[in-house]
Amino acid sequence: MSFEIHVSGRVKEVVERELPRLVESLIASGITAGDADLWGVDAAAEASRRLGWVDAVTVSRPLVPAILELRNDLVARGLTRVVLAGMGGSSLAPEVITQTAGAPLVILDSTDPGQVLSAIDGDVESGGLAETVLVVSSKSGSTIETDSVRRAFEAAWRDLGIDPAERIIVVTDPGSPLEESARAAGYRVFASDPNVGGRYSALAAFGLVPAGLAGVDIAELLDEAEATLLEVAIDDPRNPALVLASAIAGTDVVGARRDKLGLVTDGTHIVGLPDWIEQLVAESTGKSGTGILPVVLLPVSPEVDETPPDLQLVRLVDDAEHFRILEQHPDEVLISGSLGAQFVVWEYATAIAGRMLGINPFDQPDVESAKTAARGLLDVRPTGVAPAFSADGVEVRVSDSALAAPGTLAGVLDALWRVLGPTGYVAVQAYLDRTAVPQLAGLRELIAADSGRPTTFGWGPRFLHSTGQYHKGGPATGVFLQILGSGEVDLEVPGRPFTFGQLIAAQAAGDADVLVARGRPVVTLTLTDPQIDVLSLFEAAQ
Repeated sequence: MSFEIHVSGRVKEVVERELPRLVESLIASGITAGDADLWGVDAAAEASRRLGWVDAVTVSRPLVPAILELRNDLVARGLTRVVLAGMGGSSLAPEVITQTAGAPLVILDSTDPGQVLSAIDGDVESGGLAETVLVVSSKSGSTIETDSVRRAFEAAWRDLGIDPAERIIVVTDPGSPLEESARAAGYRVFASDPNVGGRYSALAAFGLVPAGLAGVDIAELLDEAEATLLEVAIDDPRNPALVLASAIAGTDVVGARRDKLGLVTDGTHIVGLPDWIEQLVAESTGKSGTGILPVVLLPVSPEVDETPPDLQLVRLVDDAEHFRILEQHPDEVLISGSLGAQFVVWEYATAIAGRMLGINPFDQPDVESAKTAARGLLDVRPTGVAPAFSADGVEVRVSDSALAAPGTLAGVLDALWRVLGPTGYVAVQAYLDRTAVPQLAGLRELIAADSGRPTTFGWGPRFLHSTGQYHKGGPATGVFLQILGSGEVDLEVPGRPFTFGQLIAAQAAGDADVLVARGRPVVTLTLTDPQIDVLSLFEAAQ
């Protein structure tokens, strides 16, 4: 088998309770047949346009020779550095694919001006702008982050006397505004299947083009996925997608459900898969006041050491021998499989979980609210809100003045944790250059221990296209900690009346405004010098 899943303890009882109903419902074969009515009348129209991922392996096969031919041409021309400008589903799958294969790909899913500048400049090891090609990946063709990055690269190449048409490859839906403008500019365009939603597009052009250009054997990836298709298509209790959906969305005998999903990488050769799963599950299920919140964990994370009763642990391992871990860690889900198989099984399982939860797993109704708020702030440019106080180089702003009453960073964090209910969670949102302060991600471990509740960490604005839907559409149980920079470095967005610094600030403020309007507590910390002030955050969270 190309994919194995083992369950034990309480979760095994949940699976055994749910499986017969799922098998009887014929949902696995129904998804494979493209039955758009599986998720109810309200979801049918959307589902009818979003089930193309079921046939992605077959549809994508003809792309492989064209991608490989283009890669060979680029390498022959000395263009060996590939940068991907994309958000959400356009970047997360290529990131997992290339990291697992050890292929170099620069992911630019940020509007932080320092990170954009670094991607443009390159480095001695990977090459500079003269050796770079840019993959511009956007399903809608109107993603503001991707459009802004494209404009910056075009200007940089023109400054060097280089025609951007020789360096830019576009992946988008046919008929999108980006396809039209790209063809007019002479860019190479790969049109993806429009019936595949962004977060389900790992095996479509959005996943394969950047990975293939970076040097990954994408034909092998499709082979891995194909080997699993029969397993997930049958209405059988051994179907791994049915088992996984039961484990992550099922209820026990008294109707209780663990609505948080701890994803632990423990010895698997696959690198970064939990980040891809996080978007797939959170954006698909976090709506109508319900959902499943993925929490990316380490084997030594506080939530693994003392697992909260509302969190289900899923441990990603490498082979069957690791399943002996079950003896040491009962009541967990253990999974092993190739990367292609993981993509297929998780996509099926997430769609099935959507039906179990009674929601449409293919829309994202609350994502647009933050985009609208950000655009409004870019148009109006309101005067910034004064901080409640400043301490240790950090400006503190709060959604409720009571949160600032302690007057210290540690006190503000403690006040935020006190707002948490017994089923709450903490979301840390860092609108900073993740290549410059990667150590900031370690703050998650300290906050999880300090708050005693499951804690997520996301780089902004990247997470807005991932867990952002769950934050606003899921259960109103989260508290939110934004971390911003002071914006000393900035970069113009050519042809636009705003800079990258203004854009990322508007995205942070816009999302905070929407969260507060929906009753979510928000604390915003602005670091004067992120490299130095991050230490103040670590001290405050201990």
